[in-house]
Amino acid sequence: MSDLVSERGSMGWVRTARELLHQGPFLSLYCDSVIRPDGVAGTYEHVVVEDSVRAVALDDYGQVVLVEDDFYLQERRVLHLPGGGVAGQDPEAAAVRELEEEAGLVAGETRLLGVIDPLPATTGARTHMFLATGLRPGRTRRDETESEMTVHRWRLDDAVEAVRSGKITEAASVVALLLAEREQA
Repeated sequence: MSDLVSERGSMGWVRTARELLHQGPFLSLYCDSVIRPDGVAGTYEHVVVEDSVRAVALDDYGQVVLVEDDFYLQERRVLHLPGGGVAGQDPEAAAVRELEEEAGLVAGETRLLGVIDPLPATTGARTHMFLATGLRPGRTRRDETESEMTVHRWRLDDAVEAVRSGKITEAASVVALLLAEREQA
């Protein structure tokens, strides 16, 4: 996030002040004083979190690795691709790390599938999605919030059908699986 903006940028918004409302271990909540594109003064609340990654781990048999875990805010188990925060790393290195930590797999090769802005009105954080191939066993190292996580292998076309039917709903997993399917076609 840039420092105080003193002139109108190409996007039309001008930030005149920033107030930190909450600082936690994983996110910060800010309220910015702004001049909107229509010239009216106002405020804009937003969350600052780190960028994240998702890995489409595709094995030699056309299967992708999915993980399923309890998500507090959804109040249910969520099926998604391995991933998490970049933790100060290059996104590609973070994707490789998250794949090993959550699924116990090391990627021999990774390739960027794309980058999305999952909640652009709420946060500037982006999600980087990678295709991981050349998989070999690694060491699972889940954190305490992932103690009930399970690993599944599904055929890529079955995972894409789960996106279409609403069984896989996590935004970056949806996009990454659809991009991976398109590349494999």
